[in-house]
Amino acid sequence: MDYFHTQEHRGNTLSQPIICKEDDAWLGEAYYFWEEESDAEFWGIKKKNKTGKFDVYKCSIESDDILDTVFNRKHYSFWLKQIEKAAKKIVKSTGSKPTLKEINDFFLEKGIWDDVDGILFQDISANPVHFMVKEFQYKKRIQLALYNESKLLAFKLNYTGECTK
Repeated sequence: MDYFHTQEHRGNTLSQPIICKEDDAWLGEAYYFWEEESDAEFWGIKKKNKTGKFDVYKCSIESDDILDTVFNRKHYSFWLKQIEKAAKKIVKSTGSKPTLKEINDFFLEKGIWDDVDGILFQDISANPVHFMVKEFQYKKRIQLALYNESKLLAFKLNYTGECTK
């Protein structure tokens, strides 16, 4: 399946995606991809805009070991249980709700995602394209956090976009 990776334009073309190592990355250290090109573009305009331009790369990802929390109810239930179990353990030991970094560090330490190449998930978008019907966001904004870069095929620059203010 084709996915899109967004980066700030810095004048050079990437030969592979850049791994996200931010503490607030939803699913920890991973390569993040958008399922929809319009979401990749929106991310570029809103978050990858320091140089005034952003690059959207297109690639294929082939794996039978993606935890699909968007469309597979069994996978979603498993994912939810893992997050809640980790959160409860952290609350019990610290007395406060965990941060994303604490949750992801817990998963890394325990090897929870060792058997998956990535996780497909959805979040709530601020992209107005997702709100074509008043007060009804019917379109999912789907991302893939890829942990196993060997599953990445044909990574190439799709286009460079201009950030509009």
